[in-house]
Amino acid sequence: MKNDNVQNDNIVIGRNAVLELLKSGREIENVMIAKGEREGSVKSIIALCREKKIVIKDVDKRKLDSMSAGANHQGVIACVPAHSYSSVEEILAYAEEKGEAPFIIICDEIEDSHNLGAIIRTAEACGVHGIIIPKRRSVGLNFIVAKTSCGALEYMRVARVGNLAQTIEELKKKNIWIYAADMDGQRWDKTDFSGGAALVVGNEGSGVGRLIKEKCDVTVSLPMLGRVNSLNASVAAGIIMYEIARQRLS
Repeated sequence: MKNDNVQNDNIVIGRNAVLELLKSGREIENVMIAKGEREGSVKSIIALCREKKIVIKDVDKRKLDSMSAGANHQGVIACVPAHSYSSVEEILAYAEEKGEAPFIIICDEIEDSHNLGAIIRTAEACGVHGIIIPKRRSVGLNFIVAKTSCGALEYMRVARVGNLAQTIEELKKKNIWIYAADMDGQRWDKTDFSGGAALVVGNEGSGVGRLIKEKCDVTVSLPMLGRVNSLNASVAAGIIMYEIARQRLS
């Protein structure tokens, strides 16, 4: 007989298991509900998600079938993070504790787990104090991210916020300059990154969103000498991160 309530590395499967998870207070990335499932205990799951401001995703049942590997998911799967989140305040406090100007990476809707994991790995090597990601339209700290980071996630503070634009405004009030890594900006190696700095890395396909880019103080770019017009998000972020680190070591 198939188990109706299964917990794997980063997913909790089945209505009862997800309900208990929601009541436990444990961190949850999101809850995926099969399209059309709105009866019975699913109503309670949706109500608790809304109360706790947990993202609900309507997905095709076939996606849940694939994720559950044969277990009876009952139309509901919850994703839990591979590592606990920090707060923006904790990131800033860590920089202050080290006696350093804040060095932060902001990921604007990075959707590929391997990219976020690679960014975390490079960020840790460059002395970044923390990474900020949005709650919606972004990959969270799943187990692929943890694996790709090659252990760096254990040492990196990652904050997840509801409003990225508002968070940027708060950082600016603390004398942190916001730099967007995007096309048509000034050269990355001719930019002064001294003082508090937050580098915004955009979505793999569309780059930094318009609203977020408008909030940034400076746009920095890497020259494209070949026939392609963009770099992988984690590669571009890594190059600029090391320039910021180099300037801090000078």
